[in-house]
Amino acid sequence: MTSAAADPAEDQPSPVRLTAGDAELTVLPAAGCRLGSLRIGGLELLRQAPPEPAAAASDRLFGWGSFPMVPWAGRVDRGTFNNGPVRHRLPTDLLPPHAAHGTAVAAVWRAAAPPTDREAVFVHDLADPWPYPGRVTQRFELDPGELRLTLELETRGDSFPAQVGWHPWFLRRPLGAPEESAPLELDFTPDWQEERGPDQLPTGKRIDPLPGPWDDCFGMPDGVRATLEWPGLLRLTLTSDCRWAVVFDVLGDALCVEPQSGPPNGLNTDPRLVTLIDPLEAVTTWRWERP
Repeated sequence: MTSAAADPAEDQPSPVRLTAGDAELTVLPAAGCRLGSLRIGGLELLRQAPPEPAAAASDRLFGWGSFPMVPWAGRVDRGTFNNGPVRHRLPTDLLPPHAAHGTAVAAVWRAAAPPTDREAVFVHDLADPWPYPGRVTQRFELDPGELRLTLELETRGDSFPAQVGWHPWFLRRPLGAPEESAPLELDFTPDWQEERGPDQLPTGKRIDPLPGPWDDCFGMPDGVRATLEWPGLLRLTLTSDCRWAVVFDVLGDALCVEPQSGPPNGLNTDPRLVTLIDPLEAVTTWRWERP
């Protein structure tokens, strides 16, 4: 007697929901351990997944929710980086000609412990195409009025350069908001802007911040801080111990404020070595208040 083939869907971890006060979030461990939803007082703040047949592969992977970027953040020049004398090449098929946003966003994560109503922890073991063994841990902690996200990256062998960060898509008008509501307003005060070259990578020159629209990296050496306000509905303050943030606001329906531990192409220009005694950790906290 031949047994039926296993259904791959049965191996996929289910969404995890956390609640606190009037906030509810959904973590999708099978979709890169991203926040698929953040609802506050009935308002959905995050851009939702695009229709599968209509969206490009890059939009299906990178264009919604809020996902962790690890073991690098943003773009890597032509997908190549060095670790000492050793040169490595990463895939560039999603945002050519560069490698983009790490490998964990395409991975299935697993729970490190049973979640509670307000806390969940997930892990992901790095694998090909990343050339070094390592483990990523992401923790979600939800309290009334606050969400805290923590990323920790450890090596399981050799030291390697790395970055971590988050890529949230905030809707300009939350789902569930009145049609007449005003769109999202963004306020942040960086110390500098990384000059962007024609290849979309920082040139290495720091300039005075320019007016938007932006697809640009900004330096905040005392930590990232930005205020997102949906007038009359909600004010959210995003902070992080990361010292860089990419702001992307060229689309009509959503914008991104992305705290990163290094600038785009930082594997080459500002490498941070992860060693057996020195893992890489970053935290971002979102605090909100309603009028």
